[in-house]
Amino acid sequence: MPSEKRQFGDICEKVACRHLAKRGFKVLERNYRKKWGEIDIIAQNKESLCFIEVKGSRFSMDDHRPEENVHMWKTKRLWRAIQTWFIEHPDYEDFEWQVDIMAVLVDFNAKKAKIRWTKNVILEQ
Repeated sequence: MPSEKRQFGDICEKVACRHLAKRGFKVLERNYRKKWGEIDIIAQNKESLCFIEVKGSRFSMDDHRPEENVHMWKTKRLWRAIQTWFIEHPDYEDFEWQVDIMAVLVDFNAKKAKIRWTKNVILEQ
C-alpha cells in the first residue's frame, strides 16, 4: 500500500492531469522514473512538450508556495531524467520543449483545488 505522502502526490498529479486535459494537452506519461530522476508528468500540446514537476500542498493560503520546494538537487535529477526520456523516445527529439512546475493547493474540506502553473522554468545543471 502506498504511503500517505505518495497517495497525496497521486491526487495532486491527477488534478494536474485534468487541468492539462482541459487546456488541450495530451498526457503522454506519468511518473517516468529512473534511478537518477523522475518526471511527474510529460504532456504534449500542438506546439511543444512539457515536462511537469507537480508540488502539492494541503494548504490553500495564497502566501504558501510549494513550487519553491524545487531545489537545485531536484532540478539536476529532473534534467537527467529528461535527457534519458529523449534518448528512449527519439521521435520527439525535434520537438520544442519546456519544464513547468504546477503547484496544486488542495482544500479537502471544501473539496477544491487551486493550481498555480509556472511555465518554462530554467533548470540549473
